[in-house]
Amino acid sequence: MSQGAFLAFVESNTTGTGREFCAAARARGLRPVLLTRDPARYPYVAEDAVDVRIVDTGDLTAVVEACGELAEGAGSGGDGGAARGGDGGAGGAVRGSRGAAGPAPGLAGVASSSEYFVATAARAAAKLGLPAADGDAVARCRDKGTQRAALAAHGVPVPAFAEARTVADAVRAAEETGFPVVLKPVSGSGSVGVRLCRDPAETRAWAGRLLERATDERGAPVPARILVEQAVQGPEFSVETLDDRVVAVVAKHVGAEPYFVETGHDVPAPVPEDTAADLAATALRALTALGLGWGAAHTELRLTARGPVVIEVNPRLAGGMIPVAVRAATGVDLVDAVIARASGLAPAAAGTGAGHAAVRFLRAAGEGRVTAVEGLSDALAAPGVVAATVSTAVGRDVRVTHSFLDRLACVVATGPDPEAAARHARDATRRIDVELGEAAEGDR
Repeated sequence: MSQGAFLAFVESNTTGTGREFCAAARARGLRPVLLTRDPARYPYVAEDAVDVRIVDTGDLTAVVEACGELAEGAGSGGDGGAARGGDGGAGGAVRGSRGAAGPAPGLAGVASSSEYFVATAARAAAKLGLPAADGDAVARCRDKGTQRAALAAHGVPVPAFAEARTVADAVRAAEETGFPVVLKPVSGSGSVGVRLCRDPAETRAWAGRLLERATDERGAPVPARILVEQAVQGPEFSVETLDDRVVAVVAKHVGAEPYFVETGHDVPAPVPEDTAADLAATALRALTALGLGWGAAHTELRLTARGPVVIEVNPRLAGGMIPVAVRAATGVDLVDAVIARASGLAPAAAGTGAGHAAVRFLRAAGEGRVTAVEGLSDALAAPGVVAATVSTAVGRDVRVTHSFLDRLACVVATGPDPEAAARHARDATRRIDVELGEAAEGDR
């Protein structure tokens, strides 16, 4: 293992770029260490022999103390130590390499690939005098109601919205806004809990379900508030930024209503230059309104008849393998850029991209226990493929949640044009087969 400085990650994505963060840190000569309550959530940690520290990541003081120990050079073994050896868990491969620059021992920075912990990471880094975004601005942005209010106050186009604390409030807000409406938690990620409601009955049922939740999918307490917003019509996009610079405008593919599960992405978005410029400018206005602009941000928008409308700003790097697709298409390595920013290192020069890249997901079509996972190597060998991953494993249970958790596998592929890249990604995804049997009796 490299003997450079530690780079602490506060939890991680379970799918997407969490694994990439650790690989990028190592390529920079850093020593990635994952601070987590439960390392079993992340199979790649054992497979890639990533250092682990068992920490109550819901407690900022505990995170700061753990990072302080790393800064002092403590814990090269310690609680959790390096998790080594595979257990047949999720796997895959990403092709490509990064240049390295070796920092001195100590703690170079604190970061997170998980939206749920970006504010904690920023605040911990700031307390330790390390490079960081404004933790308070990040935390405010993480509350979708607060975010909406700030954007609206600064004239950034957003859907009509209202917060609701009771089912009756939600129905009343929906009737005032006009159906259909979208209901979502004020804190959340990956389309968890987001649903289109077409009438009072659907609104009443879904609001009740959301307001009954005491914790999120990470087990953390959730606010007893939900967001009721106008259902905006138009194609979806995201704008990927570093600091105040637009790196890519991405087209998003979404599954069937009433849910909003992402099924793929195209980089760059196949739209006219002036349309891309409008989307980019609106995203930058949103960052300014929210007090962001340090590090990565992932802004989601819909292109309506009246122009771009901001759906939400995520104060972190995009998930869903979008950074891998951006690197493949443009040569800009967003993951490495985030690692460099968090550790105070110089950014790398952009490489050469293929021009176009596409992401496509294999999603759960049913429920059950995984009995076999086949075809990953075939997918990796398919034309144009630069990355393929599987996010489940034999023995795990699959549930249909209508969120990012339904993704069983992902492929990123390139091509000379958007159609070819999409075709390569789609064809390779079809080579992956996740077979399901009946779940155990106690899990039904």
